[in-house]
Amino acid sequence: MPELPEVETTRRGLEPYVSGRRIETLAIRERRLRQPIPGDLENHLRGSRITSLRRRGKYLLLDTEHGTVLIHLGMSGSLRVLATPAPAGPHEHYDLVLERGLRIRYRDPRRFGLLLWAGATPETHPLIARIGPEPLGDDFDGAYLFRLGHTRRRCIKAFLMDSTAVAGVGNIYASEALFRAGIHPARAAGRIAASRYARLAQAVREVLEEAITQGGTTLRDFVTAAGRPGYFQLQLKVYGRAGEPCPRCATPLRCSRIAQRASYFCPRCQH
Repeated sequence: MPELPEVETTRRGLEPYVSGRRIETLAIRERRLRQPIPGDLENHLRGSRITSLRRRGKYLLLDTEHGTVLIHLGMSGSLRVLATPAPAGPHEHYDLVLERGLRIRYRDPRRFGLLLWAGATPETHPLIARIGPEPLGDDFDGAYLFRLGHTRRRCIKAFLMDSTAVAGVGNIYASEALFRAGIHPARAAGRIAASRYARLAQAVREVLEEAITQGGTTLRDFVTAAGRPGYFQLQLKVYGRAGEPCPRCATPLRCSRIAQRASYFCPRCQH
């Protein structure tokens, strides 16, 4: 599933093409996504000018003169820029057609993405109203994590992946950040000292920033807005490497089911 770096990579790739352009139409070939595309969405968008493209957690917010569209890439979705019209291929469910023929095309084999109207106050939309602070923003640091987590019994990995606590940190990047911070993913959030939370917050920030620089992580379906895969998977230290030697101590890495997700860690370096 595209996580924060993949969504941010998509945003940065699309923003120069869409900002300031007028929308000619929304060409929909399949409305049945995770939630159906609203029947009146074309009317909201037709003729309006795009003012900005933002990200909130794993959601893209396309701001127009008349309101905001909420976009989620689901488990296998991607947005591509087309400079000239081309026949739609399988699983390509809609095109956002902009002035001078530019198209933003959405492809999603599993149809688990979203395209919804959020109106004039997108921050109050139920899907994003309770999302926690952005891990790359000024409100996120070790003191914040310690303040929120020091009384909690749930494991640190589940806490880190809770979008109401931190925006957009998914399974891959939680595993990588916990390895860098030397924290076992099954350790209770309430049994982590403030100093270790400071290291964890820094590790989260570093991992996400490096992944964005590399264009995200391609494990199955993700491509950038330009159609290129992400390359951060080449720098993964623990995720997907069970049985391989730890890059720090050479102990074989392990994989356990933690917080309902495959969790990769070093049994010696992380405690």
